[in-house]
Amino acid sequence: MTLSPARVPATGVRRLTTTLYGYAFLDDFVLLYPVYALLFADTGLSLWQISSLFALWSVTGVLLEVPSGAWADAVSRRRLLWIGPLLTAAGFALWVAVPSYGAFAAGFVLWGAGGALGSGALEALVYDELDHLGAAGRYARVMGRARAARLTGTVASLGLAGPVFAQGGYAAVGAASIMACGLTALTATRFPEHRTRPETAGDRWAATLRTGLAQVRGDRAVRGALLLVPAVAAVWGALDEYTPLLVRDIGVAEATVPYLVMLIWAGVTAGSLLAGPAERLGTAGFAALLAGGALALAVGAASRSLAGIALVGLAFAAFQLAEVLADVRLQHRIEESRRATLTSVASLGTELATVATFGVYALLGTRLAHGTVFAVLAVPYLVTALALLRTRAARARP
Repeated sequence: MTLSPARVPATGVRRLTTTLYGYAFLDDFVLLYPVYALLFADTGLSLWQISSLFALWSVTGVLLEVPSGAWADAVSRRRLLWIGPLLTAAGFALWVAVPSYGAFAAGFVLWGAGGALGSGALEALVYDELDHLGAAGRYARVMGRARAARLTGTVASLGLAGPVFAQGGYAAVGAASIMACGLTALTATRFPEHRTRPETAGDRWAATLRTGLAQVRGDRAVRGALLLVPAVAAVWGALDEYTPLLVRDIGVAEATVPYLVMLIWAGVTAGSLLAGPAERLGTAGFAALLAGGALALAVGAASRSLAGIALVGLAFAAFQLAEVLADVRLQHRIEESRRATLTSVASLGTELATVATFGVYALLGTRLAHGTVFAVLAVPYLVTALALLRTRAARARP
């Protein structure tokens, strides 16, 4: 039976999106997430040692982010997407098999390397496959739903980690996490990939990196779209780590904190799902989205109330939506041959800006309440909104 031309793209899009949503869910379905810090402490590590492990994880991602993106433009992106979860699984296996500082450090290097292989490669593969099917206009909707699937995986892992840990301890949650990584890798093998790759991948890697960075320097539109990604993603991504402290400061019981944090993340999930309709927002609308999110964050955090926590959730929803739309803008402006490279450059900028935000939070948090620090860190979003409006006005001038 021969499918009609109208049917073939629909079937292709369905295969791509089904694989993507399954991959995104499984990639964040890691039951070790809420307990690995406890594993480190119970093994006898000091706070300094635990902090150094987190730093090693971040440094690994920073060092490998851009080279792995250039590699994804030179070889099969699908291959990197299934190799990455296997590296992460190996790291988790080390943690539960030989719990020690050295094993934890090696595990974080493997996890960081696995994450770097997928960063940039996933977005590039999805965009190019949609473009191949004549459906590039669906990218915002598709990636918004993929992020919602990731959040669902995270929430599901948080909910299951407790009972699984109660039954089998660290070995059980470790085994479940390793199994999830294996399923993620298996799912990645189902991604379609129609991109033609060069035969000399080694030479192509260096050339791709050079030409990608040259495009950033020489094309103002690409440079602006690339800088917008960390400007939108970094601050709220760092603030997320402090939301339990913000919630506890309003005076609720400790047992209530996880439920209010889940309320915030329900808003983030909703923001992801709105990406498709919101793609029609122009520069002024995008700036309004950022400004509205900044005001909601500042007022909500400073109010120290349940209603304020709801406003913080609304702000995070706006920032999550803006993050997806910023990625869409970037993908529309870069070429296929350099897509993963420049997406990884944007991710590197996000990681560096996030680390800087952690430092600013630590400095401010020694003197100010958490709600006040959250309100202060809403200011960068107002600045970004004003910069967008100024750029729009400059382009409108004859």
